[in-house]
Amino acid sequence: MGKKLLLLFIFICSITVYSHESRAQILPPQNSFVNPIIPGGFPDPSICKVDDTFYIVNSSFEYFPGLPIHKSKDLINWELIGYGLHREEQCTNEVNLVDVQSNGGIHAPTIRYSNGRFYIITTNVYYNEADQTTHFVNFIITAENPEGPWSDPHVLKGAPGIDPDIIFDDDGRVWYVGTHSPENPNFEGEGEIWLQEIDMDNWELTGPRHYLWRGACGGVWVEGPHMYKRDNRYYLMVAEGGTSFNHAVMIAVSDSITGPFLSNERNPILTSRHLSYDNWVHSTGHADLIELNDGRWYMVALGIRGDEDRASNMGRETHLVSVQWEKEPFPWKETQYEWPVAAPQTGRVERFNPVPFDATFQKRNPGFIDNFGYEKLKLAWNFRRVPTSNMYSLSDNKGHLRLYTHPNVIKERGRASLMGFRQTESDFEYQAKMNFHPKSNNSEAGICLFQKDDNYFTLTVVKENNKYMLQLKLAEPNSKPRILKKQEIPNYSKEITFMVKSENHSYLFYYSLNGAEFNLIEQTKANYILSKKYTGAYLGVYATSNGANSQDYADFDWVNYKGFARF
Repeated sequence: MGKKLLLLFIFICSITVYSHESRAQILPPQNSFVNPIIPGGFPDPSICKVDDTFYIVNSSFEYFPGLPIHKSKDLINWELIGYGLHREEQCTNEVNLVDVQSNGGIHAPTIRYSNGRFYIITTNVYYNEADQTTHFVNFIITAENPEGPWSDPHVLKGAPGIDPDIIFDDDGRVWYVGTHSPENPNFEGEGEIWLQEIDMDNWELTGPRHYLWRGACGGVWVEGPHMYKRDNRYYLMVAEGGTSFNHAVMIAVSDSITGPFLSNERNPILTSRHLSYDNWVHSTGHADLIELNDGRWYMVALGIRGDEDRASNMGRETHLVSVQWEKEPFPWKETQYEWPVAAPQTGRVERFNPVPFDATFQKRNPGFIDNFGYEKLKLAWNFRRVPTSNMYSLSDNKGHLRLYTHPNVIKERGRASLMGFRQTESDFEYQAKMNFHPKSNNSEAGICLFQKDDNYFTLTVVKENNKYMLQLKLAEPNSKPRILKKQEIPNYSKEITFMVKSENHSYLFYYSLNGAEFNLIEQTKANYILSKKYTGAYLGVYATSNGANSQDYADFDWVNYKGFARF
């Protein structure tokens, strides 16, 4: 009980928003919220609404469980409630998250609700090293409750490309909206949106395929389509320009779901490509629209904060902008279309914004704490790929996470004894208390800050020649992992507390043998594990026997993470 009360006190003290310079409390203006609404590596948001509750699903790529699902009543306070891919058997066949490559896996889902059931449609991208081919497996999962359980994947054969959308039309027909590379592209990277009906009884594409649109403003990397029906017209919204500084949202309209589609002359409707590379957020795009009960509209979109070297560890995060529909003010036009205008006051994603609903307050909480007092892991924990069996236990030493050493080390397409939760702010403090007394030499355990299989920090205790060594290791892409610091731990007696602080654009690594007095091990730059691809950084725990068979393990008493927002 004492441990729980102490950690609860620490956690309560950490949930306010801080500046990164003075750590003095900074609160957003009254009646406003702060973007991103879901901090951390939650990219490619898709949103739906059932009654007065909103749901968002995000891409998860090579991580398991996959397809994280959040819910909210007010669009600004979001609770993680589950995952679409939460069982091993969902991810071991055609949808393979067992040995999937980095940046492969689950891409750009869409979530929709129809007739009492939730649907998620998405793509698993898997590179087969044996035949050097990439397989795009597009599939649908369903559930009556968004918290789960979700069905096994229904794979749609013959569906090329990535980022599918599903639309339930008023006449009862259901349509697949997909992407592909056209047979005769006009330039490298040209994409095209296509449409085909889905036979929902047999989970098959049926009928003719219709080719709808190749985008606007150059049309490079057209992807992430979403289709909406409004006032008997069909609106097709896409991402374009690649998920970097030129990312953008484009939209087109048609009187028929099969086209032809007319591009909005004012495209893009959301982007940061016209702003400074040093804007607080960039690469905004890959959006989805939602209508509120009162007829107002909002948009969720990804964006990258430029905290470090015009990037961040968190990578692509979920942001919210208001939308209003405006009719073209051109009386000479035969048809004056209505178009969505994103962020109508400024035209860009803003850090501070008016709350969507009166009398609501954003309870922003960039922290995470776990004392492992439950029978199941908290939902925030993820693994790089489906974990090996018996990798960890919450019952072998109750009140602790027991992480078993495994011969595997962190490597591409591997499954190490590694688990973590998403980093949510560039400035943070992360602590973990560990009990580790291995029998075998070369057994190793501690904490890990990881971006990819080839990009991470480990701060661990290693048993070598019957001595206990403290080791800080850094792995960077295209180079072998290197040891930054290694020293014998004086008076080591099984228990150690690790701490990492990120402040003033630096990482500071500490350890303590009594939990009160911390010793600085090393200081590094804070830009070593920036997100350079699709996912964000994680903070977690790690154990390995470095290739040997071992029965060793580490018991983690608790982990405590506090994030400090930069303004």
